[in-house]
Amino acid sequence: MVGSARPEKHSLTLRGHRTSVSLEPEFWAAFRKIAAARDQTINGLAIEIDEARGDVGLASAIRVFVLKTLTDQVP
Repeated sequence: MVGSARPEKHSLTLRGHRTSVSLEPEFWAAFRKIAAARDQTINGLAIEIDEARGDVGLASAIRVFVLKTLTDQVP
């Protein structure tokens, strides 16, 4: 069933500060692929997202970033 997986918590390091982020496995996989395609680590990409997210939670900001990146690739 699509979307049935529970979020998984992983630690990220943002500018020397460790934080935990919970995302569904599909989002983690897509986030890793996007980072690799950009020749970045997931920590480096998370820092960019963190700096631009404003008042939105980091997990939500990552989900929106992944969704926007993937939909921008669809003609």
